Amino acid sequence: MENFAIGQEDEEQDLFEHLNVVVDKGQSLVRIDKFLMHRIENASRNRIQNAIDAGNVLVNKLQVKASYKVKPFDEISIVYAQPPRDTEVYPEDIPLDIIYEDDDLLVVNKPAGMVVHPGFNNYTGTLVNALAFHFEQLPTLPGNDGRPGLVHRIDKNTSGLLLISKNEVTMTKLAKQFFDHSITRKYVALAWGDIETDGRIEGYIGRSLKNRTIQDVYDEEDKGKWSATNYTVLERLNYVTLITCQLETGRTHQIRAHMRHIGHPLFSDATYGGDKILKGTTFSKYKQFVANCFEMMPRQALHAQTLGFIHPTTQEYMEFEAPMPADFEAVLTKWRNYIV
Repeated sequence: MENFAIGQEDEEQDLFEHLNVVVDKGQSLVRIDKFLMHRIENASRNRIQNAIDAGNVLVNKLQVKASYKVKPFDEISIVYAQPPRDTEVYPEDIPLDIIYEDDDLLVVNKPAGMVVHPGFNNYTGTLVNALAFHFEQLPTLPGNDGRPGLVHRIDKNTSGLLLISKNEVTMTKLAKQFFDHSITRKYVALAWGDIETDGRIEGYIGRSLKNRTIQDVYDEEDKGKWSATNYTVLERLNYVTLITCQLETGRTHQIRAHMRHIGHPLFSDATYGGDKILKGTTFSKYKQFVANCFEMMPRQALHAQTLGFIHPTTQEYMEFEAPMPADFEAVLTKWRNYIV
């Protein structure tokens, strides 16, 4: 994004734009502090309200209050006296769980809670910052500044495997495999409800018309991008079911949106409604049990477990698997021991 100053008559200092958002045409009326909290990763409502009170949030170039309700096509700018950070990635000595590495690529097991790449309000502590410390001159693709080595990503609160390229040739060939959907990607997930049989979910994924921070599944082609997920039942645990999901496409929040679409949101997924008791009894003992599970795993129960691809240099098929993380394993154990 180009840096440009917005002058104000009562201030000698220029303000530089850090973020610009044009509100979608389907956006419902919602307070601007709530709207921005869902649009800016890792931003608390209190911090956003402080920025609004300080005059750092503009709507159509005018200052607004936190109670202002955004409307379709509003142009929202966040401005500060200092220029925005550039796209340079700053190395940080953060440990990496490397599953495999050679001269061309590496496979990393990302923990839940780690953001993959830097962005507004989140310039440090990311996987890319760690990669920049451990490796030099990782490649980028056109339009992918600030994300060296990355050919794909997973959500902050999803754990599991990521494929990182070390040179431009490898990156281009791996990106082609992702584009062709020839990469093997299997996730293990815990979903609400008693899922009896294996299945397949298809549809066009696009932003929800009611809540623009999440994805919905549509029948109409003009409302999103084609998506397909195949799921297999691993273990039925009365009110929740352990499944594997194999992606045929790689859309934003695909598994999370697909499972909600068929009435089985992922366990503890606050964004898609899985952080409430959706199945089970009304007994207080059960409610406390589920609350304890949420406390043990305060993130969506989703783990990128398996990753397979054709090695760009050797042309051999390689497949890797990441062990179940401790929080996921602990919640599974609790459900297995729960007596209905």
